[in-house]
Amino acid sequence: MGIAKLRDAAGAMAVAWLLAQGSAARAEEADDGRSIIVTGVREPDLVTASPTGSRLGLSILETPASVAVVDGDAIRLRGDQYVIDAVTRAPGVTSSGDPGNGGTSLSMRGFNGQGSVLQLFNGVRLFPVASTITFPSDPWNIERIEVLSGPASVLYGQGAMGGAINVIPKQPNAERMEAQADVGYGSQNSWHVSGGAGGPLGSGFSFRADASYRQSDGYVARGESDNLALSGALRFAPDDRFSLTLRNDFGDFHPMKYFGTPLIASALDSSIRGNNYNVADAEMHWRDNRLALTMDWALSDAVTISNTAYYLTSKRKWRNLETYCWIAADGDCPNGIGYGTPDRIYRADNIGIVHDQEQYGDQGSVKLSAPIGGSMKNDLLVGFDVSRVKLVYSHDFGSDYQEDEVSPLTFDPGLFLDTQGIAPRYRTRTDSYSFYAEDRLAVTGQLSLVGGIRYEHNKVGRWNYVYSGGTITGEAPALNGGRNAYKTLSHTTWRIGAVYEPTRNVSLYAQYATAVDPLGTLTTYSTAGNQFQLTNADGYQYEGGVKGLFLGGRGTFTLAAYRLVKRNLFFQTRPNGTIEQVGQRSSQGIEASFGVQLPGGFAIDANGTVLDARVDDDGTTPPGVPETAANLELRWSGTGRFQARANLRYVGRRFSDSAERFRVPGYVVVDAGLTYAVTRQVGVDLRFYNLFDRDYALTTYSDQQWILGRPRSIDVSLRAAF
Repeated sequence: MGIAKLRDAAGAMAVAWLLAQGSAARAEEADDGRSIIVTGVREPDLVTASPTGSRLGLSILETPASVAVVDGDAIRLRGDQYVIDAVTRAPGVTSSGDPGNGGTSLSMRGFNGQGSVLQLFNGVRLFPVASTITFPSDPWNIERIEVLSGPASVLYGQGAMGGAINVIPKQPNAERMEAQADVGYGSQNSWHVSGGAGGPLGSGFSFRADASYRQSDGYVARGESDNLALSGALRFAPDDRFSLTLRNDFGDFHPMKYFGTPLIASALDSSIRGNNYNVADAEMHWRDNRLALTMDWALSDAVTISNTAYYLTSKRKWRNLETYCWIAADGDCPNGIGYGTPDRIYRADNIGIVHDQEQYGDQGSVKLSAPIGGSMKNDLLVGFDVSRVKLVYSHDFGSDYQEDEVSPLTFDPGLFLDTQGIAPRYRTRTDSYSFYAEDRLAVTGQLSLVGGIRYEHNKVGRWNYVYSGGTITGEAPALNGGRNAYKTLSHTTWRIGAVYEPTRNVSLYAQYATAVDPLGTLTTYSTAGNQFQLTNADGYQYEGGVKGLFLGGRGTFTLAAYRLVKRNLFFQTRPNGTIEQVGQRSSQGIEASFGVQLPGGFAIDANGTVLDARVDDDGTTPPGVPETAANLELRWSGTGRFQARANLRYVGRRFSDSAERFRVPGYVVVDAGLTYAVTRQVGVDLRFYNLFDRDYALTTYSDQQWILGRPRSIDVSLRAAF
């Protein structure tokens, strides 16, 4: 069935379904997750176990670190279309994504990029290639997203200075059959159809299956995109002590081929808001697939074994004209790029790249629970993590350079110039192994100590392909000036923390943690970066805070203060001078969150951060790092039939360059939604995005090239849950 037919069929099904349910009785209040409008109180996130903050099974209240949870049902209710839209609802998390990094890069606690904010899927870290991660993207199959703020290297390895994001997918349900569906249409000819089901199969087996497809014409010219996500899981659990889960997750994503809008005279010109300066035949495509087998086995009340083996493949392609700038009266771009006719748009950088990546590995652990000294409860976990990442990196660098000038308003986008073609240029292999341990000692019923340590060893090999007559004739080692094809990096990180619970629902905590980040991306370690080391335990953080519940669990709050330092950065001591590994970068700040369910069906969720981020050597603010951010959600569900929501997202000003010459203003975006429950299980959602139609820079691609957010849009969808 073609896409157009699929869309028409989905629309017809939605209308028929709605008409059939139109005479149903008024929806009743329910606290069942299968109801469209949930008015009951679910268990607070603070008292549920968080596998992201600790592998010991600790709740967030028991963990000496900042951990936040973004609920999957809330994500779908708001209509967040991508994972990055959802995770930036968490405290202190903002987007720094652009087409070059897969649109998934994040900023946390003054640090940004795939090398400083680690991304996990179901507890297993994803290795970026050339600062790029493209999986997962669609939030339909997500159970929740957990956010660990601050250094996480002791749990997950290098690349977690600012924090770690763990996307946890929906799991098989062995207790009851359940099904969900969502069909919608909206502005920019955007539409989606999603469905999923799960439940017991008998003889200890249960399953979960989900599928989602999205398509849009986009909010700039030639801005079409589509996204297919498929997930399936089969679990065998003959009793409550043993389970074996096989799951596969697949994503095929053609994102909007939009690299941003150039500023005119250093300001955004609304008349070119919808223009796309990329070529007409531009390409971007990511295809990711992840297969995993997970075992959990409680041999006794004192011994538990866990293991996950996985295999991930990623295939990515770019073929775009990426750089644009406005030419001023003197014939130059404000940022020094290009020259030519005033009041024209200079376009350049025809770049074609292909990533062919494999990542496979295994991580396992053993947890031992036994008292110490007769009365102090102790939990000890020891584990290992081994992986291999193989990459073939292809590009067309060195082909004919493409540049031109076009009118800012109307122009022929032209075609991509490539006389050489995209071909393999080098391959890399990254082998990693680590051993880690984590321990919690309950000194008293109110005081506990939590610590951890991790040793990690990485070995990177890189080989350039040698060409003759347009064909590969061999390989040449590329590291250390060709003398050695390998680079070995190793480091040890640790953390120690304490939690004091003066009452059952309040905890005070303090923690010291160390972390390491790669200089660049480990898997694409280059010859130029070969002389530099990892930050090698030179990153550290002090953190203290308080968490608690009130009003019988209807209210929660968190407050954290921290200072985070990272040393051994690339730093340029003078303009056009040599690059040295001497810099230091730091941040200190406060993060807070608050949520409460009030009488009359009202509820409030709010979070925010204020920080001071600095490159300490020159006092500048790191590029792409906002120093203030906040989220606010107001909800009302005073009847069993209607629910209203309003969401406010605030991101403070940031700079797009390291010299603070180009300031990107902050923004406030307001979304709103209304749900009408036709029955308890069927509802209609009306969603307004960017309600006040603000023009704003979501992120940037260069100093004066802003990637703009979606303009005011309206979507209507039909949801069902059984």
